Amino acid sequence: MPDLSRILSAKSPLTLASVVRGAQPMVLADLARAAKKRAVFIAPDDAAMRAVTDAAHFFAPELDVIEFPAWDCLPYDRASPALSVSARRLAALHSLQSGSKSNQLVVTTINALLQRVLTPFRIREAVRELKPGISIGHESLTTLLQKQGYSRTDTVIDAGEFAVRGSIFDIFPSGLEQGLRLDFFGDELESLRLFDPSTQRTTGTLDSFLLLPASEVLLEDATIKRFRSGYRERFGANATQDPLYEAVSEGRRQAGMEHWLPLFEDKLVTLFDHLGKDDVVVIDNASLAAAEERLKDIGDYHDQRTAISGQAKGNYRPLKPDALYLTGDEFKSALADAPAHRATTFDEPESDKVIDFGFRSGRDFAPERARGDNVYPVLADHLKAIGKAGRRPLLAAHSKGSRSRIASILGEA
Repeated sequence: MPDLSRILSAKSPLTLASVVRGAQPMVLADLARAAKKRAVFIAPDDAAMRAVTDAAHFFAPELDVIEFPAWDCLPYDRASPALSVSARRLAALHSLQSGSKSNQLVVTTINALLQRVLTPFRIREAVRELKPGISIGHESLTTLLQKQGYSRTDTVIDAGEFAVRGSIFDIFPSGLEQGLRLDFFGDELESLRLFDPSTQRTTGTLDSFLLLPASEVLLEDATIKRFRSGYRERFGANATQDPLYEAVSEGRRQAGMEHWLPLFEDKLVTLFDHLGKDDVVVIDNASLAAAEERLKDIGDYHDQRTAISGQAKGNYRPLKPDALYLTGDEFKSALADAPAHRATTFDEPESDKVIDFGFRSGRDFAPERARGDNVYPVLADHLKAIGKAGRRPLLAAHSKGSRSRIASILGEA
């Protein structure tokens, strides 16, 4: 492994060459351990983000691995992001603000990075502490949960839901992998218990809990007033007949309202504003191309919505792209300021701007598959060549049965 101090002390972006995909989690884990606080990795898509997150748990169980996903809906969609996704996003932002005893590895995607988010102050302000002994009316708690984006159901099974059964409130809050059961005696909170949503059985107790919103749109008096004013200012008096405007004015949630998040807040920031100056940022080289494609898609979706605007009552009035998303120039400037080091799978000559990690990808049998050849004799020859070179191969299989089958076929080959 190269000397990581060059990366930690770099004032301008470096190229981390020969970092193949399989080696990314190990490299990032080492960077997170060596960093003063945290390392941040920007993956090109959700699949790459999850792969790094899962492997990082294996390579570095002592690290606090934080995953910050993007919304699971299209730009300018009529649908809202899933409550579970919003919950994970808010929990991640809160973790960045609250700190951790362990070093952190933050894994996100280019789509998540290009979208503006709530300010650190707003995240801290939205937290509500729950602990035994506090007094809160059932109606007040119900109203608070609905304002924070929680959806009322008969039985809590997914993040962002809550249910009321007499003096018991079941909540599946942001930042918790289990449900939270609040047991009241009158208006006084007696206990906080954890429960498994799949079985509804209690699994433990808590002394206190910080309740985070389930949605990035907080329906409070101030935010509703701000939205009404901003919506009329941008789209005119006729816009007051929109279902969205009417729903928000009445304090009701409307599907897709998150796409007007800038109208609810005084200010939005980027994920970089939630990071520290000493954090080490690494971006997958493929993410740069993904960013260009994403910004183009955002512009196309906006143009399509704008083209049909005004054709029907209650139509879709989109905000300009730069209201909710970064521009290309803002994105490039943020990467340069971080600075964000570029990780590439390709070899590059070592220099002042390039650090070669020396990883090599494994043998790819795609050409043989494309020709319809039997892969196993080719693999057998490859393993023999590895053995003659004095190296030991490692084969991974999905199950013991798969392992036995592969061993049998290779034995025949």
